[in-house]
Formats: sequence, structure tokens, C-alpha cells
Amino acid sequence: MSGRQIPIDGAITLHRNDLPDGLEFGPRVAIDTETMGLVPHRDRLCLVQLSSGDGTAHLVQLIPDQPGGKPADCPNLKRLLSDASVLKIMHFARFDVAVLQHTLGITVAPTVCTKIAARLVRTFTDRHGLAALCRDLLGVEISKHQQCSDWGAPKLTPEQLVYAASDVLYLHALWDKLEALLVREDRRELAQACYDFLPARARLDLLGYEDPDIFSHRS
Repeated sequence: MSGRQIPIDGAITLHRNDLPDGLEFGPRVAIDTETMGLVPHRDRLCLVQLSSGDGTAHLVQLIPDQPGGKPADCPNLKRLLSDASVLKIMHFARFDVAVLQHTLGITVAPTVCTKIAARLVRTFTDRHGLAALCRDLLGVEISKHQQCSDWGAPKLTPEQLVYAASDVLYLHALWDKLEALLVREDRRELAQACYDFLPARARLDLLGYEDPDIFSHRS
């Protein structure tokens, strides 16, 4: 059951446990997650952020049914994330896909990843973080001060919610810039092959094959 909606300001709406019925994001939706840590099979998924690219963000806070328990069922969110007709735009999709698949029991596809795109075309720099890409390609400054805050808190602060929204509000524009660079450098097809592999890469990570990596020569 979808929880109540809490408008934060004109651009951000917080939902408890699921998206409301009938909310549409169009053919492309920007997705990000906030968790208790960076190990997808260990650390709890706390928040899922979504934006259609229109300057608004919807945040879904997933609240466990009991301490240490699983979050409530979220059929609307799961339906959107697994919808093959909706492109999911992410930054560092390898992690987000893994934690979403592990928590929700779905396959998250199709996806594109701005971090993978940046690494394929911005080989002149090692600045591939979201803040750096937004600054360099969009002229937008976003703060990362709340990145390591407690996302499992029952009540999130306004600062946390603004930070979480900023991680999806610019992904559409950022992907458009990076896709054009992929085409320019003749690496769009290679990028797509990477994106198509992401659900399987996430399953390998969840099975513990991040280290040792089965693609590594190291025995």
C-alpha cells in the first residue's frame, strides 16, 4: 500500500513505501538510491529517487516492517523499474541495479549509466563523479555534503531530501550530453553492450564475484 505523500517544496515530493497509483514518468526516468552502505547484499536500501527530467523529483522512502526487516511491498515502484519500455538513467548503475534487484526481487532494465559513458569518452581526466560531470558538462554545482549521512533514519532532514533529489534532477541533461560524445567518438554501441550486461554484472556482484572478478586473469 502506498503511504502518504509529503510535498517538500515545489520540486520534491516524498512518498512512504511506494509511488502513488497513476504517477507517470514518461519514456525515460532518472533513478538513484540511498542505502546504509556500499555493500548491496548487506546494506539496507532506504530511499529511491526518481525524476522525469522536468525539474521535479519523487523520493520513495522504504521503511522496514520491523527492525532489521524487509521494506513494505512497493508494486508501483517495482513495476516501473522492471518496465522494458522505460529507459532508466543512472549514475554508477552497477551499484543501483544490484541493490534494487536484491531488495525488490526484479530485473532492472533497460538502463544507461552516465559514469560508464564518462569513462568511455572522457579519457583525458579521472573526474567521473556526478558532481564533477554536472559542473563540467552542465555548469551546475551540486553539493555532496549529505552523501554519508544516516539514510536509515525514520525521518529524513530537508537537507538530505534536497541532496537526494539533486542526484536525479540533472541526469537527463547529463545523459544527453554524454550520449552525444559517445556518438562522436564512435563508442555508443560499445556503451550499449555495457549497459545490456548490467543486470548480469549486478547478479555476479551479489554472488560475491566482485573480488575476485571472474573476468580477471588473476587466479
